[in-house]
Amino acid sequence: MNDAHRHLGVLPAYPFYGGPPVNPDVTARATVGDLLKDLDREGTEQALILPNYGVPDPDVAFGFNDLVVEAAQRDDRIRCGLWVSAQERDRARTVKALGLAGERGVRALKLSFLLGGGIDDPGLETIFGAAREHDLTVHVHTSPGAASDIEQVGTLVDRFGDDVRLHLVHFGGGMSGHIKLIGSRFFDWVAAGKRVYTDLSWAIGFAPRWLVTEIDRRGFGHDRVLFASDEPWGDHAGESARLRAAVAGRELSDAVFHTNFETLYGGTK
Repeated sequence: MNDAHRHLGVLPAYPFYGGPPVNPDVTARATVGDLLKDLDREGTEQALILPNYGVPDPDVAFGFNDLVVEAAQRDDRIRCGLWVSAQERDRARTVKALGLAGERGVRALKLSFLLGGGIDDPGLETIFGAAREHDLTVHVHTSPGAASDIEQVGTLVDRFGDDVRLHLVHFGGGMSGHIKLIGSRFFDWVAAGKRVYTDLSWAIGFAPRWLVTEIDRRGFGHDRVLFASDEPWGDHAGESARLRAAVAGRELSDAVFHTNFETLYGGTK
Protein backbone atom coordinates (compact mmCIF):
# COMPACT_ATOMS: atom_id res chain seq x y z
CA MET A 1 0.00 0.00 0.00
CA ASN A 2 0.94 3.67 -0.33
CA ASP A 3 0.53 6.17 2.51
CA ALA A 4 -0.35 9.72 1.44
CA HIS A 5 0.11 11.46 4.79
CA ARG A 6 2.44 10.82 7.72
CA HIS A 7 4.92 12.86 9.73
CA LEU A 8 8.61 12.85 10.66
CA GLY A 9 10.28 14.54 13.61
CA VAL A 10 9.89 14.44 17.39
CA LEU A 11 8.20 17.43 19.02
CA PRO A 12 9.28 18.91 22.35
CA ALA A 13 6.99 18.27 25.33
CA TYR A 14 4.30 20.94 25.63
CA PRO A 15 1.68 21.82 28.30
CA PHE A 16 -1.37 21.35 26.06
CA TYR A 17 -4.72 22.66 27.36
CA GLY A 18 -3.19 23.92 30.60
CA GLY A 19 -1.89 20.54 31.71
CA PRO A 20 1.70 19.40 32.34
CA PRO A 21 4.19 19.14 29.46
CA VAL A 22 3.47 15.92 27.54
CA ASN A 23 4.48 14.07 24.37
CA PRO A 24 1.22 12.56 23.05
CA ASP A 25 2.75 11.53 19.69
CA VAL A 26 4.41 8.46 21.21
CA THR A 27 5.29 6.82 17.87
CA ALA A 28 6.97 9.93 16.45
CA ARG A 29 10.28 9.18 14.72
CA ALA A 30 13.34 11.40 14.99
CA THR A 31 15.43 9.85 12.21
CA VAL A 32 15.05 8.68 8.65
CA GLY A 33 16.37 5.28 9.68
CA ASP A 34 13.59 4.79 12.23
CA LEU A 35 11.00 5.87 9.66
CA LEU A 36 12.31 3.33 7.17
CA LYS A 37 11.98 0.57 9.75
CA ASP A 38 8.30 1.49 10.15
CA LEU A 39 7.75 1.36 6.38
CA ASP A 40 9.44 -2.04 6.23
CA ARG A 41 7.36 -3.43 9.08
CA GLU A 42 4.08 -2.15 7.59
CA GLY A 43 4.88 -3.16 4.03
CA THR A 44 4.36 0.44 2.91
CA GLU A 45 5.53 0.74 -0.68
CA GLN A 46 5.53 4.55 -0.96
CA ALA A 47 4.79 7.38 1.45
CA LEU A 48 4.42 11.14 1.54
CA ILE A 49 6.33 12.41 4.59
CA LEU A 50 5.54 15.78 6.18
CA PRO A 51 7.16 17.69 9.05
CA ASN A 52 5.61 16.87 12.41
CA TYR A 53 3.79 19.80 14.01
CA GLY A 54 1.44 20.65 16.84
CA VAL A 55 3.30 22.78 19.37
CA PRO A 56 2.76 26.54 18.92
CA ASP A 57 6.34 27.31 17.93
CA PRO A 58 6.70 27.76 14.16
CA ASP A 59 10.43 27.09 14.25
CA VAL A 60 9.76 23.47 15.25
CA ALA A 61 7.76 22.50 12.17
CA PHE A 62 9.88 24.60 9.80
CA GLY A 63 12.94 22.99 11.36
CA PHE A 64 11.89 19.56 10.08
CA ASN A 65 11.82 20.60 6.40
CA ASP A 66 15.44 19.63 5.83
CA LEU A 67 14.80 16.28 7.53
CA VAL A 68 11.88 15.33 5.25
CA VAL A 69 13.85 16.36 2.16
CA GLU A 70 16.70 14.17 3.39
CA ALA A 71 14.25 11.27 3.75
CA ALA A 72 12.91 11.73 0.22
CA GLN A 73 16.40 11.81 -1.25
CA ARG A 74 17.63 8.83 0.74
CA ASP A 75 14.96 6.29 -0.22
CA ASP A 76 12.95 6.00 -3.44
CA ARG A 77 9.84 4.98 -1.50
CA ILE A 78 9.57 8.42 0.04
CA ARG A 79 8.17 11.69 -1.27
CA CYS A 80 7.91 14.74 0.97
CA GLY A 81 5.96 17.90 1.63
CA LEU A 82 7.39 21.16 3.00
CA TRP A 83 5.91 23.00 5.96
CA VAL A 84 4.80 26.52 4.96
CA SER A 85 2.72 29.24 6.55
CA ALA A 86 0.74 32.09 5.04
CA GLN A 87 1.02 34.23 8.19
CA GLU A 88 2.92 37.49 7.94
CA ARG A 89 5.05 36.56 10.97
CA ASP A 90 6.30 33.51 9.06
CA ARG A 91 7.11 35.24 5.79
CA ALA A 92 10.90 34.78 6.03
CA ARG A 93 10.59 31.16 7.17
CA THR A 94 8.22 30.36 4.32
CA VAL A 95 10.48 32.02 1.73
CA LYS A 96 13.30 29.81 2.99
CA ALA A 97 11.09 26.72 2.84
CA LEU A 98 9.97 27.49 -0.70
CA GLY A 99 13.61 27.62 -1.67
CA LEU A 100 13.51 23.82 -1.32
CA ALA A 101 10.46 23.42 -3.57
CA GLY A 102 12.52 22.35 -6.57
CA GLU A 103 14.48 19.70 -4.67
CA ARG A 104 14.22 16.08 -5.78
CA GLY A 105 11.45 14.27 -3.94
CA VAL A 106 9.41 17.34 -2.97
CA ARG A 107 5.79 16.84 -4.04
CA ALA A 108 3.70 18.99 -1.70
CA LEU A 109 3.41 22.09 0.45
CA LYS A 110 1.85 21.50 3.88
CA LEU A 111 -0.54 24.20 5.12
CA SER A 112 -2.41 24.13 8.43
CA PHE A 113 -4.19 26.84 10.37
CA LEU A 114 -3.96 24.92 13.66
CA LEU A 115 -0.99 27.06 14.68
CA GLY A 116 -2.73 30.29 13.68
CA GLY A 117 -3.75 32.22 10.62
CA GLY A 118 -6.57 31.64 8.18
CA ILE A 119 -7.90 32.05 4.68
CA ASP A 120 -7.22 35.80 4.59
CA ASP A 121 -3.51 35.50 5.33
CA PRO A 122 -1.36 37.56 2.96
CA GLY A 123 1.02 34.73 2.08
CA LEU A 124 -1.51 32.41 0.46
CA GLU A 125 -0.93 33.77 -3.04
CA THR A 126 2.80 33.16 -2.67
CA ILE A 127 2.27 29.56 -1.49
CA PHE A 128 -0.20 28.66 -4.20
CA GLY A 129 1.96 30.44 -6.77
CA ALA A 130 4.91 28.26 -5.76
CA ALA A 131 2.73 25.14 -5.97
CA ARG A 132 1.68 26.17 -9.47
CA GLU A 133 5.26 26.90 -10.54
CA HIS A 134 6.68 23.62 -9.25
CA ASP A 135 3.60 21.44 -9.94
CA LEU A 136 3.10 20.65 -6.25
CA THR A 137 0.00 19.65 -4.31
CA VAL A 138 -1.11 21.88 -1.43
CA HIS A 139 -1.82 19.59 1.52
CA VAL A 140 -4.35 21.30 3.83
CA HIS A 141 -5.48 20.25 7.31
CA THR A 142 -9.22 20.22 8.03
CA SER A 143 -10.99 19.87 11.38
CA PRO A 144 -14.28 21.14 12.86
CA GLY A 145 -14.56 24.78 13.81
CA ALA A 146 -12.42 27.90 13.52
CA ALA A 147 -10.02 28.44 10.62
CA SER A 148 -9.68 24.73 9.76
CA ASP A 149 -13.41 24.13 9.27
CA ILE A 150 -14.45 23.06 5.79
CA GLU A 151 -16.47 26.28 5.47
CA GLN A 152 -13.14 28.10 5.64
CA VAL A 153 -10.77 25.67 3.93
CA GLY A 154 -13.30 25.03 1.19
CA THR A 155 -12.87 28.59 -0.03
CA LEU A 156 -9.29 27.67 -0.98
CA VAL A 157 -10.68 25.03 -3.33
CA ASP A 158 -12.97 27.65 -4.85
CA ARG A 159 -10.14 30.17 -5.23
CA PHE A 160 -7.23 28.00 -6.28
CA GLY A 161 -8.57 24.58 -7.28
CA ASP A 162 -8.84 25.25 -11.03
CA ASP A 163 -5.09 25.01 -11.56
CA VAL A 164 -3.56 23.79 -8.27
CA ARG A 165 -4.16 20.40 -6.67
CA LEU A 166 -5.48 20.52 -3.09
CA HIS A 167 -5.39 17.52 -0.77
CA LEU A 168 -7.96 18.05 1.99
CA VAL A 169 -6.63 16.08 4.96
CA HIS A 170 -9.11 14.22 7.24
CA PHE A 171 -12.04 14.72 4.83
CA GLY A 172 -13.46 17.61 6.83
CA GLY A 173 -12.27 16.24 10.16
CA GLY A 174 -15.60 15.44 11.82
CA MET A 175 -19.33 14.89 11.58
CA SER A 176 -20.32 18.23 10.05
CA GLY A 177 -17.46 18.22 7.55
CA HIS A 178 -18.14 14.66 6.45
CA ILE A 179 -21.84 15.33 5.87
CA LYS A 180 -21.21 18.56 3.98
CA LEU A 181 -18.59 16.95 1.75
CA ILE A 182 -20.25 13.61 1.03
CA GLY A 183 -23.73 15.11 0.83
CA SER A 184 -22.73 17.31 -2.09
CA ARG A 185 -19.77 19.62 -1.82
CA PHE A 186 -16.92 17.22 -2.57
CA PHE A 187 -18.71 15.84 -5.62
CA ASP A 188 -19.75 19.31 -6.75
CA TRP A 189 -16.10 20.36 -6.76
CA VAL A 190 -15.02 17.30 -8.73
CA ALA A 191 -17.82 17.76 -11.24
CA ALA A 192 -16.84 21.42 -11.66
CA GLY A 193 -13.28 20.42 -12.55
CA LYS A 194 -11.66 21.43 -9.26
CA ARG A 195 -8.41 19.58 -8.61
CA VAL A 196 -9.42 18.38 -5.16
CA TYR A 197 -8.33 15.19 -3.36
CA THR A 198 -8.77 13.85 0.15
CA ASP A 199 -7.86 11.18 2.67
CA LEU A 200 -10.01 9.58 5.36
CA SER A 201 -7.58 9.63 8.29
CA TRP A 202 -9.45 10.53 11.52
CA ALA A 203 -12.77 9.98 9.74
CA ILE A 204 -15.77 8.98 11.85
CA GLY A 205 -16.81 5.37 11.21
CA PHE A 206 -19.81 6.02 8.98
CA ALA A 207 -17.92 8.33 6.59
CA PRO A 208 -15.77 5.82 4.63
CA ARG A 209 -18.79 3.57 4.05
CA TRP A 210 -21.01 6.42 2.93
CA LEU A 211 -18.34 7.97 0.70
CA VAL A 212 -17.74 4.65 -1.06
CA THR A 213 -21.49 4.20 -1.54
CA GLU A 214 -21.80 7.68 -3.05
CA ILE A 215 -18.84 7.12 -5.38
CA ASP A 216 -20.52 3.95 -6.62
CA ARG A 217 -23.88 5.68 -7.01
CA ARG A 218 -22.58 8.79 -8.75
CA GLY A 219 -20.01 7.00 -10.88
CA PHE A 220 -17.11 9.38 -10.20
CA GLY A 221 -14.73 10.43 -7.43
CA HIS A 222 -12.84 7.13 -7.28
CA ASP A 223 -9.66 8.88 -8.43
CA ARG A 224 -9.73 11.50 -5.63
CA VAL A 225 -9.46 9.44 -2.41
CA LEU A 226 -6.20 8.20 -0.85
CA PHE A 227 -5.18 6.09 2.10
CA ALA A 228 -3.32 7.99 4.81
CA SER A 229 -2.19 6.89 8.26
CA ASP A 230 -1.28 10.32 9.71
CA GLU A 231 1.31 8.58 11.88
CA PRO A 232 2.20 9.40 14.66
CA TRP A 233 -1.14 11.18 15.26
CA GLY A 234 -3.11 8.46 13.54
CA ASP A 235 -2.82 4.68 13.80
CA HIS A 236 -1.60 2.92 10.67
CA ALA A 237 -3.14 -0.46 11.48
CA GLY A 238 -6.49 1.02 12.47
CA GLU A 239 -6.75 3.44 9.55
CA SER A 240 -5.81 0.69 7.10
CA ALA A 241 -8.30 -1.83 8.49
CA ARG A 242 -11.20 0.63 8.47
CA LEU A 243 -10.62 1.78 4.91
CA ARG A 244 -9.98 -1.74 3.61
CA ALA A 245 -13.30 -2.82 5.09
CA ALA A 246 -15.10 0.05 3.35
CA VAL A 247 -13.63 -0.64 -0.12
CA ALA A 248 -13.48 -4.45 0.07
CA GLY A 249 -14.52 -6.16 -3.15
CA ARG A 250 -14.46 -2.95 -5.18
CA GLU A 251 -12.09 -1.71 -7.88
CA LEU A 252 -11.84 1.39 -5.70
CA SER A 253 -9.47 -0.52 -3.40
CA ASP A 254 -6.56 -0.39 -5.83
CA ALA A 255 -7.18 3.29 -6.54
CA VAL A 256 -7.27 4.26 -2.86
CA PHE A 257 -4.25 2.24 -1.76
CA HIS A 258 -2.09 2.49 -4.88
CA THR A 259 -2.86 4.35 -8.09
CA ASN A 260 -4.19 7.64 -6.70
CA PHE A 261 -0.95 8.11 -4.79
CA GLU A 262 0.98 7.64 -8.03
CA THR A 263 -1.14 10.31 -9.70
CA LEU A 264 -0.62 12.84 -6.94
CA TYR A 265 2.80 12.09 -5.51
CA GLY A 266 4.55 9.55 -7.73
CA GLY A 267 6.96 10.14 -10.57
CA THR A 268 10.71 10.69 -10.66
CA LYS A 269 11.02 14.48 -10.13
